[in-house]
Amino acid sequence: MSASDAPAGGLVRRVRLPNDRRTPAAARALVRSVLEDAGLDTLLNEALLLTTELSTNAVVHANTELDIEVSADQTGLTVTVTDFAPGPVEQLAVGPRNESVDIGEVAERGRGLLLVDHFASRWGTVHEGTGKGVWFRLERHAAPEATTAVVPAANVLEAGTPSVGALTALLQINPERQTDEALAEFAADMLSRLARLTGAAGGVVRLDRGDGAGRQLLARHGRQPRENADTIRVPLAVHRPYSGELELDAAPTGYAQPLATIVAERFSLHLENDRLRRADLRRQTWLTFLAEASELLAQSLDVNLTMALIPQLVVPRLGQWCAVHTTDAWGRLQLAAATHADESALAQLHETLAETGPDAILSRLEEASRLGTQVMFGTPNEGFAVPLVARGTRLGTLAVGKHAKHRHEADEVAVLEDVARRAALAIDNARIHDERRTVARTLQASLLPPALPHVEGVGFAAEYVPTGSEVGGDFYDVVPAGDDRWLVVVGDVSGKGVQAATVTGLVRDVIRILVDDGKPMTEILCRVNKTLVQRGGGRYCTLAMASVQQEKDGTLAVCLHLAGHDRAVLVRADGKTSFVGEGGTALGLLETISSPDSEVRLQSGDSLIFYTDGVTERRRGRELFGTARLREAAGPLAGYPADVMAARLRSITINFSVEEPRDDIAILVLRNDA
Repeated sequence: MSASDAPAGGLVRRVRLPNDRRTPAAARALVRSVLEDAGLDTLLNEALLLTTELSTNAVVHANTELDIEVSADQTGLTVTVTDFAPGPVEQLAVGPRNESVDIGEVAERGRGLLLVDHFASRWGTVHEGTGKGVWFRLERHAAPEATTAVVPAANVLEAGTPSVGALTALLQINPERQTDEALAEFAADMLSRLARLTGAAGGVVRLDRGDGAGRQLLARHGRQPRENADTIRVPLAVHRPYSGELELDAAPTGYAQPLATIVAERFSLHLENDRLRRADLRRQTWLTFLAEASELLAQSLDVNLTMALIPQLVVPRLGQWCAVHTTDAWGRLQLAAATHADESALAQLHETLAETGPDAILSRLEEASRLGTQVMFGTPNEGFAVPLVARGTRLGTLAVGKHAKHRHEADEVAVLEDVARRAALAIDNARIHDERRTVARTLQASLLPPALPHVEGVGFAAEYVPTGSEVGGDFYDVVPAGDDRWLVVVGDVSGKGVQAATVTGLVRDVIRILVDDGKPMTEILCRVNKTLVQRGGGRYCTLAMASVQQEKDGTLAVCLHLAGHDRAVLVRADGKTSFVGEGGTALGLLETISSPDSEVRLQSGDSLIFYTDGVTERRRGRELFGTARLREAAGPLAGYPADVMAARLRSITINFSVEEPRDDIAILVLRNDA
């Protein structure tokens, strides 16, 4: 507003308002307070109407903060609405109102200024620095009392001009809540008021939210607009994926077209709020989905299970079908897992994915894997593929087919790319875990004897259960020590991993060498202890060592030494059980050790059970399996062969708890089968 147009003296208030749906209400409150303070109540309806329209248009089109300046004096009121968006301001000629301006021209050039031009004494545009806007002036004599009266709906067209009260009511209504039901009621109310102002026989509002449901009827008033009739159609000014229109069963003459446009813009503002609200809910939903997907993927360290899980996460939320391809040693893609929302179409999907040729989906997938970028593929299986890359290594591709009536939005594509990154990392982690487990099992197998001796009249049997992907320190062995004589060994080296496995191998090899040299058990224990003290790296070993001699009458004479190890369980042929052996010093802790021996004679059908602490310390919550349960479980197994006893004890120990074993389990059974 120029200096010549500004009022001299009077009341002036100016505020800066944020750009959101509450701005028009705040602007009206400012104007109302100035009018009440200045005693200009007769200008209230026109001032509120024009302020609402200008601030609403600024909110819809500018997307910046707004400056609202209200100046009042004894003769009237001046309101200036300024935004800070680049580009030309929507304007008509600056100066006094022009009664002869064609209504069609007004509708095309400045729909918001239509009302300003009609009610204001004078108005114009303002350009100050980065701001631009519109001002209007209302004079006391410019607002005769008759204009504030509400024109009956039946006389709207005859009167030629909508009343100020009716227009004010039309532009001031708002939905009570931001819900689907409230939005539909708001649209129906707007249509009803618009029809009364324009004399329309009916109208509809159609909206497509981009969710695959297509354009839906949101609100309706009166009769359905007639086909091939001269009706008013106004597109809704909403952002993607929303689209829609307002259709009014009225001829586009007089004030009907611009009023329909104004109503459409007002409704578009609330639809934008609805879109943003839904977008925020979608973002929250996607974040929850990604968190759940990560949790599910992290729970599996099996390669095949992980790859089978990925398509189940994607379908149907992100696509109609999904396929995971992995690269082989030569870089070729192989189908690992696939699923389809329609199970009957799964066989056809597999055939389609197996097709070769330049136009086949497989070719596009190979391109995505080779280039490391997202690629699209067309009908009949429209969709796109993203590469699976983890730690700089190309693992394969994740292909997703679009839903038939749903277009993928940018946020869905971004979510799918995030799922692909998480899935690739889960696959790579599962592969690493599988490799570590294979290495651990191979190393563990090298520390155990490939087979136990088969001796007539003597039964040897063993069970071993490793834990996790790390090699443990438990081991067992049966070493021939001469004619009808064997050395039974069950031990447990402290710790896990490669270092524990190294010490385990050292102990096992030293024992075998000393047995081959014919050394007695006491010397073997002392030599092993000395070796661990010197080369064990601070690790120690508990050991149960028994010399077994088969006598001529079939009796087995057993000399048992326990170096810090649990006592063995003696099971007589009649089912009676007891613990045998005396505790000694664990190996590798002290320079000298104490290891008293115990003599046991096994008659026909008697058994001796050796075990590691993985059995007795098997945990169920806070409860341990313990030695008492082991003894109770061993009694009923009397009379069974050694291999059956070992297998049953293994099963009983494992089934004691649903948890994975925390320690290796080793069981060795010596039985007199004579």
